[in-house]
Amino acid sequence: MDSIETRNPQFTLRVGTADDATQVVSYMKKLGEYQKMLDKITATEADIRRLLSEKRGEVIFGEYAGETVGFIYFYQNSSAFTGQTGLYIDGFFIDQPFQSQGLGKIMLAYLSKLALKRGCKRLEWGCLDWNAPAIHFYRQMGANSIDEMTIYRFGPQQLEHSAAQF
Repeated sequence: MDSIETRNPQFTLRVGTADDATQVVSYMKKLGEYQKMLDKITATEADIRRLLSEKRGEVIFGEYAGETVGFIYFYQNSSAFTGQTGLYIDGFFIDQPFQSQGLGKIMLAYLSKLALKRGCKRLEWGCLDWNAPAIHFYRQMGANSIDEMTIYRFGPQQLEHSAAQF
């Protein structure tokens, strides 16, 4: 696919496809290592290829001087509270040597523009409580945190146990 030009002439964006599944897994592992959660990254190339093929997830790569230096994996969601749609960022990482150069801002700006183009009213993501540099970056961008909520999750075993109650 053709590159999407940005305000930085050396930095372009590229919409990923199912053929980029290996690169998505690689970036998720980089993110997991940074977050001290590498053991939680269990997605395989086949998993990501399926999600991208089924349009259940999307990916944008950031390329600096032709080299991939970052990614955002996201999907569209909706809210019964607001009756609105949004985009949810599930993975966002810029390679360390390219951080603090405004590339993450460019990527978030593009995703914001995409959300608006799709009629979405929000862009959301999670951030670990200890990740002060990311929190600072997000707040500097004007994002606010939803502090009155804790996310709960059923994993595979809990899903099986809960489903057996039906």
